[in-house]
Amino acid sequence: MLSIPHMIVVFVIVLVVFGPQKLPELARGLGKLMAEFRKASTDFKSAFEEEMRDLERQARETERRKAEAAAASSSAQTQPVTLATPSGAETQAGGGELATGARAREAEAGEIVASEGPVVAPVAEGNIARGTENETPNAPDASEGSEVVERQDLQAKAQKLDS
Repeated sequence: MLSIPHMIVVFVIVLVVFGPQKLPELARGLGKLMAEFRKASTDFKSAFEEEMRDLERQARETERRKAEAAAASSSAQTQPVTLATPSGAETQAGGGELATGARAREAEAGEIVASEGPVVAPVAEGNIARGTENETPNAPDASEGSEVVERQDLQAKAQKLDS
């Protein structure tokens, strides 16, 4: 900023350069220029503030919509995870049911059960040793008798380990 002595020096130089007749016209022009500049800066500032308020209002509205959507989706009833669904998933209410009671016994017996949802029934594993599924059963010889007994022992141990 200019100090008082500097302003006096500038005023004297302007007075000498432009003369006393032009000085009032220059002062009016300078005043109008400063007023226009203030008006433009005020308009820019108010437009900027209005845009910021609009952006904030839109952000609040978007957040409110997201919260409403989350509340609506969480208000839907969900059932706990069943064996027929992937781990960590939940099923919607009214979806599939697990087979229970008589329907489960029918499914275990091998009968076809018509139901609305998926039926989960255990699959019984045969007493077949691994790797012998494709072999045809033959009557064991005396030398094969000990192998059959060993296989049965291994199968029994494997079933105990699986349990």
